Amino acid sequence: QAQLVESGGGLVQAGGSLKLSCAASGRTFSSYAMGWFRQAPGQEREYVAVIVWSGGTTYYTETVKGRFTISRDNAKNTVFLQMNNLKPEDTAVYYCASTKRPFGAAWLRLDSLYDDWGQGTQVTVSS
Repeated sequence: QAQLVESGGGLVQAGGSLKLSCAASGRTFSSYAMGWFRQAPGQEREYVAVIVWSGGTTYYTETVKGRFTISRDNAKNTVFLQMNNLKPEDTAVYYCASTKRPFGAAWLRLDSLYDDWGQGTQVTVSS
C-alpha cells in the first residue's frame, strides 16, 4: 500500500496562487495515474485533475482549466498541482490519490477507482 502525503495548502486571497505537492512512498509503490480531488464543506468530493505517470497525459475538470496545472516528477514519485487565479469557490480540502487501473479519461474522474489516498490539505481562498 502506498503512502501519499500532501503539502502546500494554506490561506490565500482571491487571485492568488498556491502549489500543492503529493509525495508517494512505499516499498512496492506502483501507480498508473495520480489524481487531485477536493471536498468543500457540505459537498461531495469532486475530481479536479489527473496525470498519467507514463507520458504525462493530463485531464482537468472544466472549472479549473486554464488556472490549474498538474505535473509530476517521476524520479521522486511526486505530483504537483499549481493553482493560479484562485477563487473563493476553490476553497476545499484537497486530496491526492493513486490508481493502478489503466482506464481512460472518463473513468479516471471517478474517485471510487483510486486505491490510495492522502490525508488532505486545506486550501482557503478569501474574497
